[in-house]
Amino acid sequence: MQKFNDRAESHLNTQMECELENLGKRTWVNQAYCGTPPPVQRSISTVYNPQPHFQSPLDNMGKLGTPNPYPSEDTVMNQYTEKKSSGCCSFILRAIKGLWGTTLTEDTTQNRELYVRTTLKELLIYIVFLVDICLLTYGMTSSTTYYYTKVMTDLFVNSPSDSGVTFLSISNMDDFWTYTQGPLLDGLYWTNWYNNQSLQTGTQSFIYYENMLLGVPRIRQLKVKNKSCKVHSDFVDEIPDCFDVYSDKKEDDHSFGLMNGTAWQYHTENELKGSSHWGMLATYSGGGYYQDLAMTKEESAATLANLSNNLWLDHGTRAVFIDFSTYNANINLFCVIRLVLEFPATGGAVSSYQIRTVKLIRYITMWDYFIIGCEIVFCVFILYYIVEEILELRIHKFSYFKSIWNILDVVIILLAIVAIVFNVFRTIKVDKLLGKLLQEPNIYADFEFLAFWQTQYNNMNAVNLFFAWIKIFKYISFNKTMTQLSSTLARCATDILGFAIMFFIVFFAYAQLGYLLFGTEVESFSTFHKCIFTQFRIILGDFDYDGIERANRVLGPIYFFTYVFFVFFVLLNMFLAIINDTYSEVKEELASQKDELHFTDLIKQSYAKTFMKLKLKKEKISDVQKVLRSGSKELEFKDFRETLKEMGHADHEISAAFSRFDQDGNQILDVEEQETMKRELEEKRDALSEELNNLGLNYGNSGNLAEDTAKTNTTSVTQEQFQMLVKQVVELECALVTTMAKIDVVMEKLGLPDAGKTNKKETTGKHLTVRNELERPVSGGNVLINLERSLTQDSPSCPSAAHLRNAGGGLYSDIGWPTVTENSTSARH
Repeated sequence: MQKFNDRAESHLNTQMECELENLGKRTWVNQAYCGTPPPVQRSISTVYNPQPHFQSPLDNMGKLGTPNPYPSEDTVMNQYTEKKSSGCCSFILRAIKGLWGTTLTEDTTQNRELYVRTTLKELLIYIVFLVDICLLTYGMTSSTTYYYTKVMTDLFVNSPSDSGVTFLSISNMDDFWTYTQGPLLDGLYWTNWYNNQSLQTGTQSFIYYENMLLGVPRIRQLKVKNKSCKVHSDFVDEIPDCFDVYSDKKEDDHSFGLMNGTAWQYHTENELKGSSHWGMLATYSGGGYYQDLAMTKEESAATLANLSNNLWLDHGTRAVFIDFSTYNANINLFCVIRLVLEFPATGGAVSSYQIRTVKLIRYITMWDYFIIGCEIVFCVFILYYIVEEILELRIHKFSYFKSIWNILDVVIILLAIVAIVFNVFRTIKVDKLLGKLLQEPNIYADFEFLAFWQTQYNNMNAVNLFFAWIKIFKYISFNKTMTQLSSTLARCATDILGFAIMFFIVFFAYAQLGYLLFGTEVESFSTFHKCIFTQFRIILGDFDYDGIERANRVLGPIYFFTYVFFVFFVLLNMFLAIINDTYSEVKEELASQKDELHFTDLIKQSYAKTFMKLKLKKEKISDVQKVLRSGSKELEFKDFRETLKEMGHADHEISAAFSRFDQDGNQILDVEEQETMKRELEEKRDALSEELNNLGLNYGNSGNLAEDTAKTNTTSVTQEQFQMLVKQVVELECALVTTMAKIDVVMEKLGLPDAGKTNKKETTGKHLTVRNELERPVSGGNVLINLERSLTQDSPSCPSAAHLRNAGGGLYSDIGWPTVTENSTSARH
């Protein structure tokens, strides 16, 4: 104890003082290290601070409310450190760094292990986010949506009338009225069981006995004006009327027929609160002439008969829409149905339909409430990633957008924000619409708008989930095997771009040729964009050769043969050859690269560190047990402390261990307290031994571990690489010689010129010996630097690399190397 209390008089121990006396005037004590430096904060937990699973009921004996009677030299410095790090700003910065530390916010360019650890942390967080978004996406749909859509399709699209007319087989206006007064009315109104017994639901229809018809159906048509096109002068007398193809500018908005009622008066899109529809032939507005059907089948049949008898459909009709919605409470799904019949200017009819099965009411079952929790977690993740991207953008500025992965991050975040906003909007809108429908059940329930945007919402989530899965490549790219795909595509991008220009020149030339040759007879060539997709299908082996040959018996086979030869056999194989050659180059380069730290290496290192920590704990326990085996009935704290300090234990650890078992606080362990300490140490030693055995015996021998590590790190270099390393070493030596010369000037200014003059005549070159003796005990240490040098009058010159290679006494025999000697357990540079 006396040694540590007298540090104010001299901080040098006996060994250091003897060395100072032997060195005499050639020594220099750095006055900046006269005080005791702060202790090194060790990360290894010893037996005095065991982990929770090794704790026993005796661990808390030393945690009393009274002050610790065992002083430690680290107390003052620890208090200073705590005060210094207790700032609110530093805490926030550490929290931000811990939560949002990524490879773009951390400096990982020179630290491969930090890069792998940071990437692994990002990957684990992202996997949790990916699982959450998958639960959200798949929670909005189920296999029952398909069956719901199928039964509605079979009922309203495929069911035939008494004359065999189905919706898809409608070819004229006659067939339309036959369908509406037959299969349509039969499918809409279900009020009786199969034995004609009433469903007891009043006038409310339940399609298939399960699906409630919401409100009443609506029939709407769009017309074009007469004289919207020009008849040739030769046919003006024979053809007085002309109705062009549909367009917004040519849409008829005049009343006609009976002139009264919604069916005969035009209504704008805003008045109907409708939306445009993309049909097979054109895009139609949400306005027009409409007629709402009744709640019963008889009233609806009378309404349809009235429309048919008064010629509601005529020359100007270009499209008819039949809209209605159903709700199935068993599966909580809405089915919004739209049947479209287009009457082109050529005559005839083109039928199409849209059946959207969506989940508009979200939260009913326990699974729905679980989805609420997932949505909250999703919002938290989006907020987390927004902060992360802001931090990265703040650091890297506009260079942040040079990476495709960063752009993908922004896209995912933007899509997620839109999804969150729509989710709130959809919930409010559905509640409002259902409230209005319940108050007036005999009105048309327009769920078309919500169904459309719900479908777009589902599509957006599908795309977002796709991007989210692709983003995994960002986090697994630290492995060179995983980088082969991205490296190959990045390297061959230029060649593929140049080749793509040639490919599409030929491709579009054939597309125009096919459209002009076969467009009038072959449906797959009827439009230019269909030609493009048809040619892609030909590449994949899906084509209608008979139709091509039937359309043009001469040019058809020539077109097909030349297209397959040039596009499939030549251009497509060139495309594959570019990728294959680039992939081979990338694979060879990756094979020749030096192996870097991978995830498996990180696991092995963590395994080895854990094993060594446990082994160190076991050795610490053995040291304490040796002290207790001294046989003394009363063990004083002073003796206990001095013995363990000689074994290299820290002062605060010794005090903590002793105070835990010194129950009476008299700084003496009696026989009972020693037995308690022995028993607990033995239990902890057994536990550590068992854990070491569980970890395995691969790292039991430290010599073998070091040998394995040395073998792993051994690499061979070529002659050219060796010469380059020699050149770098020579340049480093030149820099060191210059630095030592500057140190000489500093030493002269410090008043130590005699040492150089004494040895000036004994040497022909410059010899510098730096002896750095750093002795740092666990409780504090001192630094003593002894400089020993001989100076010449002339400044030394830096030898050339060629001279060093040809020197007889070795590569560096003519240059005195600085020699650093460490006489302590650790060194601080």
